[in-house]
Amino acid sequence: MLRRMSGPGLGIVGYDSFHFAVENFERSKRFYTDVFDFKEIARSGDELCRKGGQQSVVFGAGDVRVCLSTPLTQSSKASRYLRRHPAGVMSLSFRVADLDKTIAVLEARGGTFLSEPLEHVADGGGTYRSVEIATPLGDVAFRFVQRDGYRDFAPGFVDVGTGHMSQPENRFGVTSIDHITSNGLTMQPIIGWYRDVLGMEKFWDISFHTQDVTKDLGMGSGLRSIVMWDPESGVKFATNEPLRPAFRDSQIAKFVDDNHGNGVQHIAFAVPQIIPTVEELNRRGVEFLKTPLSYFRDLPKRLQSLGITNVKEELAELERLQILLDGQNDKYMLQIFMREAAGYYDDSRAGPFFYEIIQRAGDPGFGYGNFRALFESIERAQKATLP
Repeated sequence: MLRRMSGPGLGIVGYDSFHFAVENFERSKRFYTDVFDFKEIARSGDELCRKGGQQSVVFGAGDVRVCLSTPLTQSSKASRYLRRHPAGVMSLSFRVADLDKTIAVLEARGGTFLSEPLEHVADGGGTYRSVEIATPLGDVAFRFVQRDGYRDFAPGFVDVGTGHMSQPENRFGVTSIDHITSNGLTMQPIIGWYRDVLGMEKFWDISFHTQDVTKDLGMGSGLRSIVMWDPESGVKFATNEPLRPAFRDSQIAKFVDDNHGNGVQHIAFAVPQIIPTVEELNRRGVEFLKTPLSYFRDLPKRLQSLGITNVKEELAELERLQILLDGQNDKYMLQIFMREAAGYYDDSRAGPFFYEIIQRAGDPGFGYGNFRALFESIERAQKATLP
């Protein structure tokens, strides 16, 4: 196993928030409130809008915080991001216990700081401190935040609704981020950065190509994926790269093309019950990636080989809703992927980002069998349609 560098960790406590740059602000707001049942909890005040040149709104569900920003001026961060990319994640924020310690560790490991640390003391007490660093994920920045009795989302934001310190209920049970996945044409610089700068460890990996199923057709696609994690907080980052042959035909390479560079491909939300979640999201117009019927025909045999005998959900229901299942030794997980935003809205500027919904029943993995089985099912379906 690829071990973490010797020395102290960054003191990460958990995920804090993620920050989107979008052009169609109202459309994105409707998605989070009307479709995903997130609650609006904060927005940028007039002074912050003027100084930053962008309008921002924060949505919450449990501990999850999503900040949407749209440009008001050409000099804003959102505008600079959108000149180079379609809509997407432009920064990820993480809570830390001691920002001074985090900065010292990052400096010792060669982290690249984008600005001096920010510190703000609220009128009613409480301190917010943060610092941003550059990453190998193109224009995606990482922010580390220390909150000491600070009740607002961030300096310059004002509470609306139940406010930032609330735990907004979500009808789907969304309360936390399970993991974050990024794509690049080569992932070693990214994995090395997670290890050498952030001090993370290897958690999981997979590498496969479907050419062994379709070699007689001259078809096939594949990927290599490595998950790095911070054992103290449980924060996990998956990274994908295309695998040759047909490197440029991989869906990973397509993401990089559509995103105009490396970036965050998807974020996974953990839910307690995936079946009613998917049913209701379907009713609200959400489109999920389709799974070939051959995947579900093969599922009973796969479960037997994996030693999974305790699935509580009806397999017919999983097939009806196109939900994937994987695991081993009577521990399993259920997952499904939304269609990318560009396809969902029929607008390339909406970007290739999407969400994953995941329910864990004891299995901590990332769906090794689902990766392989789904790709093979797609390849067999393509073969069956050839004359």
